[in-house]
Formats: sequence, structure tokens, C-alpha cells
Amino acid sequence: MTIFVTLNLFVFIGLIGLLVHLQTRGFALSQRVLAALLLGAFFGLVLQLIYGTDTDTISATLVWSNIIGSGYVSLLKMIIMPLILVSMIAAVIKMEEIAILGKIGGMVIGILIATTIVAAIVGITVTNIFGLSAEGLTQGARELARADVLESRLSSVSELGLADTIISFIPQNIFADLAGSRPTSIIAVVIFGILTGIAGLLVTRDDPEQGARFRDGIETVQAVVLKLVRLVIALTPYGVLALMMKVTAGSNGSDILDLLSFIVASYLAITIMFCVHALMLMISGINAAHYFKQVWPVLTFAFTSRSSAATIPLNVETQIRDLQNHPSVANFSATFGATIGQNGCAGIYPAMLAVMIAPTMGVDPMDPTFLASLIGIVAISSFGVAGVGGGATFAALMVLPALGFPVALAALLISIEPLIDMARTALNVNGSMTAGTITSRMLKLEPAPLPV
Repeated sequence: MTIFVTLNLFVFIGLIGLLVHLQTRGFALSQRVLAALLLGAFFGLVLQLIYGTDTDTISATLVWSNIIGSGYVSLLKMIIMPLILVSMIAAVIKMEEIAILGKIGGMVIGILIATTIVAAIVGITVTNIFGLSAEGLTQGARELARADVLESRLSSVSELGLADTIISFIPQNIFADLAGSRPTSIIAVVIFGILTGIAGLLVTRDDPEQGARFRDGIETVQAVVLKLVRLVIALTPYGVLALMMKVTAGSNGSDILDLLSFIVASYLAITIMFCVHALMLMISGINAAHYFKQVWPVLTFAFTSRSSAATIPLNVETQIRDLQNHPSVANFSATFGATIGQNGCAGIYPAMLAVMIAPTMGVDPMDPTFLASLIGIVAISSFGVAGVGGGATFAALMVLPALGFPVALAALLISIEPLIDMARTALNVNGSMTAGTITSRMLKLEPAPLPV
């Protein structure tokens, strides 16, 4: 370890100390997360200005600082499956009528798919306004290597139809799904939790005494899991600091400038979709300003981590505690929203790529038939998009071949992918929380008290 790396790490530790000081002074979590975001971005930029890009000093610094960032993400991933399983069982056994589950699930999924369709339309419109095209994009060594990888993955992805995707949701080995062995493991655990909760309700009807013991046991386990969740969530500012520092210190400015138009168009489309979410909330009688104030820490972590799945614990906790959504709705929307109907990754991104490629394939990007086909394919393919970094690429691998288009453009954008993916992930997570909040209000479900 060189003296420069040591100095960098001392500064990083000092920033962590500053965040600890803010906590002792009584600053709220959202305020500390914002401070961490700004401090991490500023320090990352300073490192890049001093040492340049892709230097050994920055790489060595990030190796050590990433212990905090990756460690925090790993802790969140650790609690995802226990939280989903226990929360879903607890939510179901607290319901008096099994039929309400169908209403909740149907409305949440309906909102997710509907907003994804709107997101695709927004992506198409913005791309046409900017006049973006795949013609003239430069293929470097990294992009060519990435294109080879995507082409090799295409054969397996293209064989997945809607029926196959739905079948993949059904749990086969719950222990394997709890270990996250498949991209759709989260949905499988949700289904297993629902079925277990329904079984608990049926046991309660047949034998109230046994049912009461089962319910008490689940509530005890839920209380322990939620305590664990809160312990991990308390570390959010430190994780955001390290993650944001890594993003800014490791960005390549020349690559970003080369594709600046696509970045601007992408962020404009994402901003429009945030406005659409706000409009939907206001139409439903919800104060949009209050909503965004409550969800800010969740969106910040989603932005820096680029993982909808890792954000599930914060998503659920915020919906229940701050947005006062019913626990069943919060769990449904957070978990389904991590794999179904992602507005950014499954809606905006593949739609923009398709419109950019269309002219090179002799297709009019404004042709109504092409647009209808694109929107329909985007809606169907939005099922099962993995809630991790790279989910947008997975969506592109499903949409582009269905239109008869090549997938190489997804590889050409590898240089700026992380920068855009951060905002896409935040939009995905906000879409799930919006769906949960609207569903909870529309069904007039009262928030249930959580165990403390």
C-alpha cells in the first residue's frame, strides 16, 4: 500500500467519522444519506482530478473502501429472503379473507405493467425527439468483447417465452430459491410464503389453538427479522458514501462525453416517468411532495447500488413505517417490482435501443405497426427481468431479437451503462413503491402495527 493510498483511506475514514458525528447530533437518516451522497461524489471527483482515471492509486483505494460499500450491499442481500418469506407469511395470516390477496396482487402487477407501457412510450418519444440513431457509434475493444458475450447469451434468452417465464416463477426447491439460485427466486419465495400463509389460515379455521400458536411463532420470528433489518438499514449512509465514491472515481469522462446525447435523453425520459408517478399519486389523493420526502433514502440507495433486489428491505420498511402502506401491499409491491414491470430497465431502455436501431434495419421508427409491436413486446418481456445490475441488458436481449434486431448496440453502450443504470434503478424502485402506495389507498387497507 503506497503512501497516497494510505492518505486517501485516512480521508475516507474521516468522512465516515463525520457521518457518525451527524448521527450523534440527531440528524435524520434521510439527511445523513444525502450528506453521504454528496461527500462520496465530491471525494470521488477529487480523487479523479488528482490521480486521473484508471490509475493504480485509485484502484487500490477503491479496493479497501469497497469493503464498506460491497459489505453493506451483501448485508442487505443477506436479509432479503428471510424478510420476504417471514413478512409474506405474516401478512397473509393476518388477513381475514384470502380473496383480498388476489385483489392486492392483481392491482400491484397491473400498475407495474401499465407504468412500464407508459415508460416505453416515453422512451420512444424522447428518442425520436433527440433523433438518436445507432449509426456511427464507435466500436472499441471493450464493446466488441461485450458484444461477443451478449451474442453468446442470446441463444438461451431467446428460447424463453412468456409461458416459460411464468413457469419459472413457480417454486420447485424452496431451499434453492432461498439461496437465490435463479433470477426468479424472489418471486418463487413470495409464492411459497403466500401458500404457507394460506395454509396457516386454513389450519386456524380447523384448529384455532394450533393456528394461534403458529401465528404467535411467525410474529416472534418477524419481530427478530425486522430488528435485523433495522440494524442493517442504520448503516445506509456509510454504504452510500463508499458506493458513490466508487462511481465517481471510476467513471471515464471521455466515454461519457462521446455518448452524452444518449445520457441526456435517458435522464430526461427517466425524469418524465418520475413526474408520471407523481401525477398518479396526486390523482389517487396522495401528497406527492410528502411521498418523495419519505422515499428519498430508498431512492438514494437504489441509485448508488444499482440493484432493485438489494433495495427490497429498505423498500418494505419505508412503505410500512413512513408511507403507512399495509404490510401485505408493501411486500407484494417491493418483491414483484424487483422482477416485474421495471419502468427504467424493462420499459425505457429497450424501447430507446429499438428506436435507435430501427432506421439501420430499414424500419421507420414512427411506423404505427412497429410502435405497437414494440410496446407489446416490452410489456410481455418485463416479466422476470432480474432485479440486479444488468437487468436492462437482459430486457434488451429479449426485446431486440423479438423485433428481428441485433443486440450489439447494448454492448456499444457499456462505457456509460453504470451512469444511466443508477437512475434507471431508482426509477424501478420508485415504480414499485408508487404501485404499493396507490394499491393500499385504492383498496382502503389500514396500516397494521409492526412488532417492535
